[in-house]
Amino acid sequence: MSEPDAAPAPARRGGNGRAGRVAYDLDAVLAVAVQAFNERGYDATSMGELAERLGTSKSAIYYHVSGKQELLRLALERALGNLEALLQEPDGQPGGAPDAAAPSALERLERVIRGAVRVLVQELPFVTLLLRLRGNTDVEREALARRREFDHAVARLVEEAVADGALRSDVDARTATRLLFGMVNSLVEWYRPGGGLTADQLADAVVAMAFEGLRAQPGARR
Repeated sequence: MSEPDAAPAPARRGGNGRAGRVAYDLDAVLAVAVQAFNERGYDATSMGELAERLGTSKSAIYYHVSGKQELLRLALERALGNLEALLQEPDGQPGGAPDAAAPSALERLERVIRGAVRVLVQELPFVTLLLRLRGNTDVEREALARRREFDHAVARLVEEAVADGALRSDVDARTATRLLFGMVNSLVEWYRPGGGLTADQLADAVVAMAFEGLRAQPGARR
């Protein structure tokens, strides 16, 4: 997995660089592009600057993609695809046994939140880019629409957990979802890889802080 400040890896296939210049594979080009988009903003980043950062030619980048917009689309797909996959797995875990007892809404919600923390840690620069979108292009607007649908799906899990009596009913589900992801998304502002906290430790902390506050208390009025 590429980190925003990692040195690009040499390409595994040739033909996309000029003599005396190092050729890069698509993952390396994408990593440099995302770093530039996060630092300067998508609109302010040119293909020429990306080529300069890579130490190659613009034509070498065009060998892999049609342009800057495709780099943005690929980067956002990497973040959104991983988040959406958390909702597609029946029990929130890859390879879950189909004949196992169906998990409760609360269990699925906790697993989605844990998974979202892991995705953020593992794909930090890509999720950071997603969270900073302004909706200035069709690609950005489509990504924002997909992000809203993800939030709505999580809100439906909150509603199910409330209906089950597992979560308190005096907090609106959409508000609870915004607060949950406000906590998760804030990690991009301070989390740094290699800082001593693993993805699982962060996920444990978020779940403990969130659900001990949201969980219905015995004897509480409905």
